[in-house]
Amino acid sequence: MKNVVYVALAMLVLASCQKPNKIGFIDNGTVINDFQEKKDVEANFQVKQEAFGKRADSISQAFQAEAQKGQAEAQRLARSNRKKAEELMLGLQQKQQQLQQQMQMEQQQLNQSFQTEIDSVIVHVKDFVKDYGKTNGYDYILGTSDAAATVMYGNEASDLTQTISDALNASYKK
Repeated sequence: MKNVVYVALAMLVLASCQKPNKIGFIDNGTVINDFQEKKDVEANFQVKQEAFGKRADSISQAFQAEAQKGQAEAQRLARSNRKKAEELMLGLQQKQQQLQQQMQMEQQQLNQSFQTEIDSVIVHVKDFVKDYGKTNGYDYILGTSDAAATVMYGNEASDLTQTISDALNASYKK
């Protein structure tokens, strides 16, 4: 009986010696949206998007002018050579389809490039949070957002959102 009491007492002492888990949480959306690298990627994409839009407009206007000339020529030819007029119109339609496909492909490439860069930013944020947690002795750093509320409540003292945002941006500036 004495041994059981000693074992229970030893287990109680050992259990009370364990340190509690150090847990923090961040608002994923805030950290990512406040990250300067993400803002830079978005600004760069916006510049590329505007340049693409201007180029697409220019190509469209040039084609419109060419199409108007072609239609006028086709109407003129229709009186004397209907087959030639139809070939001319068919050629314009094919060119229009090619231009549309080219613009769609370029837009998709631009969007894909942007998504790849954003994915890289998210990986960078995750790696930073992981390193921050290790460096600062956290056992867990949880993430939350409005879309996926994994942390339903957290003491404000455990909210690392601003701290990590500031550290992440300071690291990026270097």
